[in-house]
Amino acid sequence: MIGRIWIGKVLEINRNEFIEYIKQTGLPGLKETEGNLGVQILVKDIETLSQIMIISFWDSEESIRNFTGTDITKARLYPEDQKYLISMDPVVHYEVVIKDC
Repeated sequence: MIGRIWIGKVLEINRNEFIEYIKQTGLPGLKETEGNLGVQILVKDIETLSQIMIISFWDSEESIRNFTGTDITKARLYPEDQKYLISMDPVVHYEVVIKDC
């Protein structure tokens, strides 16, 4: 299993609106992609910013490519993401060695 982590930062005042936007765009895109094994969204407020972390779980790199396109190191962005995002960290992937839930 592969854990894919994407982190983006938005203004705290836009946090809830951006999360609703993710629920309408990115979340269905993730869940509808064959090979996706689940997703978690975490939020941390830091002063006037909110850090949004999306952790998705996949059965293979090929399944991730079906979601992202050829380059799995790039984020899959949606039309209005740039309206909210102040910055993004590079996407990272980890091998999941223990899953206990």
